[in-house]
Amino acid sequence: MKKPMAKKVMAAITAAAMTMSLAACGGTAAEQPASPAPEETPDTEEVTEVEEEVVEEDEEEEEASAPEYEVLTDENGDPYDLGGMEIVIRDWYTSDEMLEPGNEYEEARDEWREWAQETYNFKIKQVAISDWASTPQDFVDYCTSGGDDTNYVFILRDDPAITSAMASGLMYDLSTLDCLDFSKEKFQLNKLHEQYSKGNSIYAMFAGVSEPRTGVYFNKKVLQDAGIDPESIYDMQADGTWTWDKFDELMGKCQRDTDNDGTDDVYGLTLNESNMTNVAVFSNGGSYVGKDDKGYFYNLEAPETVEALEWVVEMFDKYDQHDPEGAEWDYYKEEFLNGSVAFMVEDEYAGTPGNFLADMQDEVGFVMFPKGPKKNEYINIWSNNPAAIPGCYDADRAWKIAFAWNLYTDEPAGYDAFNGFPGRAREGVFDSRSCDETIPMMSDPKHGTIAFHGMIPNMDIGPDFTWNIAAGAVVSEQIEAIADTWKQYIDDANK
Repeated sequence: MKKPMAKKVMAAITAAAMTMSLAACGGTAAEQPASPAPEETPDTEEVTEVEEEVVEEDEEEEEASAPEYEVLTDENGDPYDLGGMEIVIRDWYTSDEMLEPGNEYEEARDEWREWAQETYNFKIKQVAISDWASTPQDFVDYCTSGGDDTNYVFILRDDPAITSAMASGLMYDLSTLDCLDFSKEKFQLNKLHEQYSKGNSIYAMFAGVSEPRTGVYFNKKVLQDAGIDPESIYDMQADGTWTWDKFDELMGKCQRDTDNDGTDDVYGLTLNESNMTNVAVFSNGGSYVGKDDKGYFYNLEAPETVEALEWVVEMFDKYDQHDPEGAEWDYYKEEFLNGSVAFMVEDEYAGTPGNFLADMQDEVGFVMFPKGPKKNEYINIWSNNPAAIPGCYDADRAWKIAFAWNLYTDEPAGYDAFNGFPGRAREGVFDSRSCDETIPMMSDPKHGTIAFHGMIPNMDIGPDFTWNIAAGAVVSEQIEAIADTWKQYIDDANK
């Protein structure tokens, strides 16, 4: 930990000592200033008292401003010593720029990490090594080859290969490491360890609040032109009345023919259809795959899931049939940017700096996806990047790596459960109410859920199913076409 006040105190003491030394040794007239008049010369005892008071005040100020951290000790009462171990948190996205502190929280975070590394004698850094596509296979290859001398924590992503790695012993069982307490708030805020668990074993972890995911953007100008107060959507979200029916009603009011040529030119909805299909299913309490004490189970034909799928097709029939023939899959982005659509279902990141909504001219709002008739709360489908320790490491090595990672991901004093996503949003296109209300809500455990379909080897819900849920689709036919295949995939995953 840096201690600037201590440095100032030492500088004052050193300066005083040098002055007193110079006077005692004697200097030439040219080296020494003229003596002050007798009445201006303070008593020696008074000088000492003043110096002592300054030192004491500085020390008190340092003690008051410097956070105090509990030191974790071993069975001998000594701080744990990792022996200078160097650890690499390996991902595909970290840059040097990202690691530079940009605010008070990040400065405090870095100070905490520095203190932890000095106290427990280790070094840790986060580095981009793999790329997004190769990450799962890179992990499998590393573990099956027995690893190397580098001490890695792998940051992974949802991929069926990871489920296979769990079953094959390639991921270390984190539940066996007593330095990790999964009842702590930083794990309960996201529950990723439950997603990557089997029986009593835990194979991956994540620390901190969950990233905001799929919600509903709305063009305020388009709504106002249709006689709708954009703020009313935030009010409905706040009082619990933002529902599928309200969403349908507002889209219907906005979609209209403004030039009386017989063709609508302002539309209610644009989107990547798979995004809306997925979030609609969960917003009604449904899912594609569930999990209980016995393992994974098929849930595509649950009443809540089927109801959501049929409602989605109805919305697509009404409001999502205006893409020009031959349009690219992401034409919806252009359509929303040009101001001809009221609502867009999309992930929160689209409105953050550097993403496509940066070119948006009209003011936009952002709310959570409305809740279906079978749910009492709005839902954010959590999707975080799991951290795993290679299963080829021995117990001592794995424990030390987990101990260091656990400290690295702890919050600094005064920043418990810190949520940086509203701050990121303020740098993007988001208005104040989305930053103050929607985005914190999306990270609230009350509004979060984890999905299990990404854990099933060979199951790819896009090409398998959701890409076929579009305007004119017959839900029962699409379910029938994939049901037996998915049931077999799930049975295989349980085995």
